[in-house]
Amino acid sequence: MADEIEDLKALFTAKPRPTSWAERRQRMDEICAIDPPPDDIVFSPATIGAMQAEWSLGPGSDARRVLLYFHGGGYCSGSITSHRGMVGRVGRDAAIRTLAIAYRLAPEAPYPAALEDALAAWRFLRDQGYAPGSIAIGGDSAGGNLTLALMLRLRAMGEALPAAAWLVSPWLDLRMTGKTLDSKAAIDPLISRDYLTGLAAAFLAGHDPGDPVVSPLYADLAGLPPVLIQVGSSETLLDDAVRGAAALGAAEVRTTLEIWPRMIHAWMLWSERLTAGRAASDHAARWLRAAFGEARG
Repeated sequence: MADEIEDLKALFTAKPRPTSWAERRQRMDEICAIDPPPDDIVFSPATIGAMQAEWSLGPGSDARRVLLYFHGGGYCSGSITSHRGMVGRVGRDAAIRTLAIAYRLAPEAPYPAALEDALAAWRFLRDQGYAPGSIAIGGDSAGGNLTLALMLRLRAMGEALPAAAWLVSPWLDLRMTGKTLDSKAAIDPLISRDYLTGLAAAFLAGHDPGDPVVSPLYADLAGLPPVLIQVGSSETLLDDAVRGAAALGAAEVRTTLEIWPRMIHAWMLWSERLTAGRAASDHAARWLRAAFGEARG
């Protein structure tokens, strides 16, 4: 396992870091989708207004249950393509359908564009006949932030909430006060304080980073459905996940926190190369199956 993660880290450093937004987006698609998704999963396009989306369905899966997924990328990059393998694998193993969306990206579309698109995707699923208890929401990094932001928006509007939420390496504090941003800086090959500072500035466009709407760590989290948080021990965002789990637990939300030794940011993206990626995906799939079972009961 140690060799697997070191080989992956070497991949990340093989080329210089891109600088422009277009180069960053291209590089993320290349590196995150370096391996094709499992070939037994059917992917099909969808549109939600002007927004592109993609369904996935594995053999024998129950299309009446769905995971709505928001990709990571700091609200500035990432795509359906970059996260296709990760999302499809978990959906297949959970025996459910998935819907991934291409929400608008900053800096061209700063806050609240992504949240508006997430709400549109929720409305789309409801219009398709999915009951809230048949929907789970998930996301990694900024997508984890967006997952909580959408549930908080739904709660504020008095709407029923999804059955469960799945957060992978979530970025929950855009004020960036987590201690591991510095203590893990030497071993995290992907995420640095300077990198996040640029992403936050592009996304916020002057909005207060301490506003709970954009930093769910500071929100009142009471009343949310069960949450699974998975994070790697080698991440600068480890503290966001740990503090997020504590805040959810303090708000009486049933919360499961998994810290995976030696793993990096959103390591399940590279499950074809990482034994721990496949294991973490399997944990998430089993947790989602159980959460849907409880919602039905």
